[in-house]
This record gives sequence, structure tokens and C-alpha cells, in this order.
Amino acid sequence: MHFRHLGRSGLVVSEISYGNWITHGSQVEEEAALACVRAALDVGITTFDTADVYAGTKAEEVLGRALKGQRRAGYELFTKVYWPTGPGKNDRGLSRKHILESIDGSLRRLQTDYVDLYQAHRFDFETPLEETMLAFADLVRQGKALYIGVSEWTAEQIRQGAALARELRVPFISNQPQYSMLWRVIESKVIPASDTEGLGQIVWSPLAQGVLTGKYLPGKPPPAGSRATDPMGSRFMTRLLADEVLTRVQQLQPLAKEAGLSMAQLAIAWVLQNKSVSSAIIGATRPEQVHDNVKAAGVKLEAELLRRIDAVLGPVVQSDAALTESPSKRP
Repeated sequence: MHFRHLGRSGLVVSEISYGNWITHGSQVEEEAALACVRAALDVGITTFDTADVYAGTKAEEVLGRALKGQRRAGYELFTKVYWPTGPGKNDRGLSRKHILESIDGSLRRLQTDYVDLYQAHRFDFETPLEETMLAFADLVRQGKALYIGVSEWTAEQIRQGAALARELRVPFISNQPQYSMLWRVIESKVIPASDTEGLGQIVWSPLAQGVLTGKYLPGKPPPAGSRATDPMGSRFMTRLLADEVLTRVQQLQPLAKEAGLSMAQLAIAWVLQNKSVSSAIIGATRPEQVHDNVKAAGVKLEAELLRRIDAVLGPVVQSDAALTESPSKRP
């Protein structure tokens, strides 16, 4: 395993982190989930990401049981707050009430006294940002969270949050966006703003929901048991399963072979070529997937290979410019 600092902070994370969105508590049985976490630990992954909303809080419970007995200082544990976790009006968002109550629920489910990173899962337009950031600062001072971060915030929201974090003297160190060969929206604005403010990117879906593994074929039904056949996972894959996208992805097969990599390894290594990326989150339903994915750590892709990848995927890549020009294509 290789390691990087998270943004400009002193926190060191594994280049590949393990996340349990969709899988734990829903898509796979608990024993399989526990086996995947054990595999992650065995291959040197030290960074684990979850959220209170995943599987209706069950994902945090599964991860807490999976990590029980591990030396707490030996791994980095991340979770998030924002989406509804109950029926009440205050069981959602980034109000002081919801943040302070949610962290206690997460800590209980994760069976720990603190999380290394507590993240705002989205921006809350109904709560003053000052209220949100002060609540996060209080959690840091209480020792319940060591650092704070955000997920899927815009460049301007990141700048505003960073300004308040400086005033409150709270370590605001990360953003967690979607990023892959097929989804490059963060490159034009979010990454430059994050770099200026000292935030590292912890990217999710580097495999584009599994599409970049090459297992989905144009004109063919999805493989049995794949994310595209799962009611939860398939909701995020409509655009990705278009024949044009799948045809382009298949053209990456010879490039991966030339590089001595599996398709998954190529995709993960691609996001790690970006120096602003601190860690790429993988998910897994089987330990073998963890063992395959982790081999992308430390891989250096040649400039010519990166150019050829761009040439293959160009027409189907989603960038900030593409979304601005074609709103109808937004997923």
C-alpha cells in the first residue's frame, strides 16, 4: 500500500480506501461484508469510509462490528451527516441539533469514541453555514471528530466553508466528490478551489459504479448479481449503461493489457495520477475484488497512455463544461 497526506493536513491516509455505500447492510450478507473488510486490512488499507444514511444506518453498524478489536490508532475512520436518518423534521440537514445528535449515533454504531473525519454529506441551503461550521468546530474540540470535511460541495461553497473554518480554527481538510475517467466534473473548478484552501479529494466511484471494470457489455443484459441488477445501485447507472459509453469502455481493454493492469486497476490508477486526490474509495462484494483493486496503489501511468485513454473516452466523458452546455445530460 502507498499513502498520502489528506490535503495539507498532517493526516496520512491509504491511497486506496474502503467504503461501504450500497454494499454493507443491503447488497451483501454480513459475513461477506466482514470478509471484505478483513481483506482490506490484510492488503494494507487503513482508511475506511461510511455514512449514517447508508442502508438506513445499518452500514455503520456492520463496519463497527468488522473493525472491532482492531487497534484504533491503526486505522482512519470517516463518516458523514446530512441525509435523513429518521422521520422527524430535524433528523436531516446540517443544523446544530442534527449534527450533535447524529455524531453520537454514528459513534455508537461504529463502536468508537471518535471518528478521524466527519463530513457534511451535502451542502445545506436551509441552515446558515455559520451554524453548521460552529457545530463541527465544537465536535472537534470535544474530541468526537479529529478533522472535518465535505462531500460534493461546489467550489464557492468550499471557499465559504474554508473561510469560516479559519475563523473558528478548525481543521477543514477534505472534499469527497465523484471522480472517474468518465466523470471529470471536479477538474475545472472544485479541485483548484480545494487546492487553494488545502483540501484533499477522497474520490468515490473511481470505477464508475463498476462500468470501468469492463463487465458490462453493449447490447447485453447486466451480469447477474451486479450493481446494475440491484434496485438501489441501478438508480445511479442509467447514463453509464448507455451503449455508447459501454462501447468506448470496451476499447480500453487493450490499453489496460498493455499496461499490465486489469481494467479496474487502470481506472483506479487513473484517478490517483491526479496529485489533488488523496485517496480513491473502493467498494466490494467479494474479497477478490479488494485484492485486485489494491494493486493500483503506487502505479505510474505514462503520459502517452493517459493521452490514449482521453482519445478513446472523449465523447462520453462528463465534464463541468459538458454539463453546462447540455443540462439534459445530467444524471
